[in-house]
Amino acid sequence: MATEERRLAAILFYDICGYSRIMGNNEKQALAIVAMHDSCIESAAEVHGGRIIKKMGDGILVEFPSAVNAVQAAVDIQKAVTEHNSSADEKD
Repeated sequence: MATEERRLAAILFYDICGYSRIMGNNEKQALAIVAMHDSCIESAAEVHGGRIIKKMGDGILVEFPSAVNAVQAAVDIQKAVTEHNSSADEKD
């Protein structure tokens, strides 16, 4: 008889707002935005014990060992993206 394994996990799903519009207007810019967001998410996941489950275009699904870790990662991601956007040109 197989033993069931149960564990708690918190799931963070990240999606870039307006990505399809940006991609339609400027593919190079859209790909640069995805790369920047991916970098922020990968860093936050590593710091807070997350595991990237799947990347889907402009979306990423990340598993964390607790809700606290997921929320801390989300805050770090928001701060990093805000910091990047405040110093980026409108075209970036």
